[in-house]
Amino acid sequence: MSWFRALKETARSGLTVERRRLEPAVAARGALGLALVVGVSLALFGPAVAASSAFGAFQAAVATFQRSWRPRPTLALASGGSLAVSTFLGYVTGAHDALFLALLLCWTFLSGLAWAAGPTAGIIASSNVAIMLVTVTLPTSVATAAGHAVMIFAGGVVQAALVVLLPVRRWGAQRDALADALAAEADYARRLRHDPVAPFDPVPLMTARSAAAVTPRQARTRPAELHGARGLAERIRPVLASLADPAVGVPTEGAQRDRARELLGAAADVLDAAAHAIRHGEPVVLPPAALAALRTPDTGAILKGPPRRAASRLAALLGDVVETAEPRTETSTEAAGARSRPTLLRLAPLVLAAMRAELRPDSPILRHAVRVSAVTAAGYLLGTWLPFGHGYWAPMASVMVMRPDFSQTYARSVARFGGTLVGVALATAVVQSAHPGTYPSAVLAVVCAFCMYLLMRTGYAAAQTFVSAYVVFLLGMVGEGLTQTVRERVLLTLLGGLLAMLSYAVYPAWETPRLRGRLADWLAAVGAYAAVVTARYAHPAGPASPDVREALLKTREARVAWREAVERATHEPVRHRGLSHAAVEQAEHALAEFGRVAMLMEAHLPEHGAPPLPEAATLAESLRRSTERGAKEVRERREPHWDDLRETATAWSAEPPDHFLLHKGATLLLESLEELTTALTGSRRSG
Repeated sequence: MSWFRALKETARSGLTVERRRLEPAVAARGALGLALVVGVSLALFGPAVAASSAFGAFQAAVATFQRSWRPRPTLALASGGSLAVSTFLGYVTGAHDALFLALLLCWTFLSGLAWAAGPTAGIIASSNVAIMLVTVTLPTSVATAAGHAVMIFAGGVVQAALVVLLPVRRWGAQRDALADALAAEADYARRLRHDPVAPFDPVPLMTARSAAAVTPRQARTRPAELHGARGLAERIRPVLASLADPAVGVPTEGAQRDRARELLGAAADVLDAAAHAIRHGEPVVLPPAALAALRTPDTGAILKGPPRRAASRLAALLGDVVETAEPRTETSTEAAGARSRPTLLRLAPLVLAAMRAELRPDSPILRHAVRVSAVTAAGYLLGTWLPFGHGYWAPMASVMVMRPDFSQTYARSVARFGGTLVGVALATAVVQSAHPGTYPSAVLAVVCAFCMYLLMRTGYAAAQTFVSAYVVFLLGMVGEGLTQTVRERVLLTLLGGLLAMLSYAVYPAWETPRLRGRLADWLAAVGAYAAVVTARYAHPAGPASPDVREALLKTREARVAWREAVERATHEPVRHRGLSHAAVEQAEHALAEFGRVAMLMEAHLPEHGAPPLPEAATLAESLRRSTERGAKEVRERREPHWDDLRETATAWSAEPPDHFLLHKGATLLLESLEELTTALTGSRRSG
């Protein structure tokens, strides 16, 4: 993709306003906390302290909107505490330019590394640096810096207390994640009725798994209906695929296919009913038609062999889903079985370890940390040198828009400039024409904050309009920045955005050259999954084998990492370097088909104690060797070969094993890998 087209696409993405469900109650709660903090601080301590505490309350409320499964009060306290520390250090060093610049470099570098702990930590850390740049310009002394820091933390405490005292749809995010997973299964079942090999996106199941991990305190209060249904949904998926697939399930036409379609439709209705019940905390209401279809006694007469076993298992799993989704009183045993999530104190060493792991030359996170620290320092120096005053608008814009990847950085730069242009123009016009006093400015700041909370998830440009206006009104409340014009603020914001965009062009971390590595990771993971599944036929341990489950989770993570890499690489102005867009699509299809065949084999795993199949051990070993060597060859840009697996499949063509799925599965797996070879070979020749 050319630079011109890349800039056009990212600009369009940044200025897009999405239609999302608004949450006015949550936005009103955040604005109420901000209003309480500002009002009390103004009455007791004056405008300067009120502005500091307002930034703390504002940022704490923003933290509660981030996509995280931790308790919202915890996020508010963590945001308020970290911002208090940042601002206190900024106050202490603010009078000494060299010392403050050194602090800014160090603090921004650490905020860049914080992305190793996830986007929530990265966003909070970046916001702390941005707000520190503003608050240290407020008139104060080192003697009162601690008091300002305490008030900033108090703003976080107020927001945390309001989340506890005024709960809005408690456990709503976790309910939505689990309901979305069940709804995705329902949609999958419906698509299988018309396309027996329809693909399935594992992201909803991965999101539900992430949401299911709770802290010890959460485990004591989690609703019982949030237990168990996620695991059942994951076990249902291979059964649905096995029932629909013509290779191991029912024929493409005839009475068996009609019966399979009827069962798939009934399963979709039941899963949708369970999703609705979990989302709203209501009893499950099952459609009578779906119940009748699942209880039809002639299923055993129509379906034979593996399809009959799949239909029987599907009915049992759906019954378990319905029972699990019913709201009921939670027992201590259920709470003890919850997936654990470390507390913030126990999380600290894990975050530090993740940050240390990124201190390597090829790390995109390290490159981001270097870029953002250098750009913020340069923006601060240029803003101070230019004759505009209040030069923090430039570094503040840079640190807020910069992300580890190209597309987000450029999209947010354009969105921030557009939002700032509108927000600053309107707010400055109000301040310079109406000259609102301290309290009217505070009211206008709270109104802007409410609008920002309300529209935060509709697009960065829309939210940034009100953030810019909020800063103008809050500084107007103190009497700061009243002489700065719209032109000066917009030019400084444009400068910060341009520095951010230029830094990525000069010191990039392109995803495109790493696509082969991501593909190799996926190949190795899905190959290990297929090998583990096949080995279970030689040593039966039941369908719920822990090693099979662990291998499946690694496969999903590798597949999602590949998809995210492809999405980022799509908008990069970089030549494909040996992996064209056509090769990406064909290789993805090949590995997805490979994983689907392995999933079908998992759906028919023998029960614990079933007679072993020694031939399966041979297939498992050939799969392991072939995919491990193939992954290495993909990374090294060589043509992958699958000799071990081909020898096994060829030997079985004369004397197939005593299990139809092993013989069929080996052939289908080899065909998928050969398609991968074709994709990579064609890409290398075209490149």
